[in-house]
Amino acid sequence: MNIILTFLRFLLQKVNLQIDIIYLFFFIDLQLIQFPYIAIQNQKKKQMIQQIKKYNILEEFLNSSLQSHQILDIYLGYNRIGKEGAFFLSTALKSCTNLQNLTLDLYFNEIGEQSALDLGSALANCTNLSNLTLYLRSNRISKEGALGLGSALANCTNLSNLTLNLDSNQIGAQGASGLGTALANCTNLSNLILSLESNQIGAEGALGLGMALVNFTNLSNLTLNLGSNKIGQEGALGLGSALANCTNLSNLTLNLSFNEIDDQGASGLGSALANCTNLTNLTLDLQENKIWEEGASGLGYGLANCINLSNLTLNLGSNIIGKEGAIGLGSALANYTNLSNLTLTIESDGIDEEGALSFVSALANCTNLSNLTLSLQQKQFLCLTL
Repeated sequence: MNIILTFLRFLLQKVNLQIDIIYLFFFIDLQLIQFPYIAIQNQKKKQMIQQIKKYNILEEFLNSSLQSHQILDIYLGYNRIGKEGAFFLSTALKSCTNLQNLTLDLYFNEIGEQSALDLGSALANCTNLSNLTLYLRSNRISKEGALGLGSALANCTNLSNLTLNLDSNQIGAQGASGLGTALANCTNLSNLILSLESNQIGAEGALGLGMALVNFTNLSNLTLNLGSNKIGQEGALGLGSALANCTNLSNLTLNLSFNEIDDQGASGLGSALANCTNLTNLTLDLQENKIWEEGASGLGYGLANCINLSNLTLNLGSNIIGKEGAIGLGSALANYTNLSNLTLTIESDGIDEEGALSFVSALANCTNLSNLTLSLQQKQFLCLTL
């Protein structure tokens, strides 16, 4: 309780920072929060509203004028369409030859491996597709389904924006690596949101996926969700090294929560991302790992070399960084000279008054900082009235 009050007192005293907005959040026994999907910024959607066709009943779509569709939204999540429904859906999509933008939600439908292959084959026939959003969470797609889907999407050569959610499909390491390799053939991709949470990809899958990402030469915006995959130190280091070669990246969102990443993995990840010299916006979720003092400091100092970074969101919740970690992280943040917006989540347990003072004082050197959101987790009950 005392340390929370210390943070609050020190922050309020730092009015000379000229920070326009300071937010403080206190989390008690924080539960798992599903990683948010962050929409691609500045995506231009100027199509006329009458062109957009929306369906949430499969039969209505099957009976529609398929070749007339250009912009199509199909929402069939939690509908239990199964393999038979997925077959009819894929057959109909094959006829949508003029399709340019497609959003397809098939969450929790248990369509299986073969249906994923059929769906991919259908989409490969839609050669005019430039924007594709596929939500396929929890569908028992497995490795072969992921590989087949990726190979089919590689034929969509006009794709520039892709959102693909394959959470909880047991695709494994080979599925993740092969999927990445296949998607690299979509040479016009500039915006990619790829979510592979809870797929047992391990370090091998993270390494393979990272190596594939190097070949995405036109990628400028990347959101990658690999939460709960046990990639560990090796996976974090390999993924970071690969991303260091994605020199055109300007916006990166990376969720590596619940992955058993240790100090060396966190430090190495920070050092590797420092090579992404064009990064201006970075969101990094490392909550619920094995990061202590050394890892927090090393990560902070590594990212300090991202000289163009102006917006940083860093979640180190449920990692016991302690006093030394807070001091080291604060000292590192003092080097972020171009930072204007900072959102930081840390575990306050183990941080004493000295650590809090050093941390907040270091932020005074972030002379361009205008918005600060500081979220402090603790395991004790605390109620503050301001």
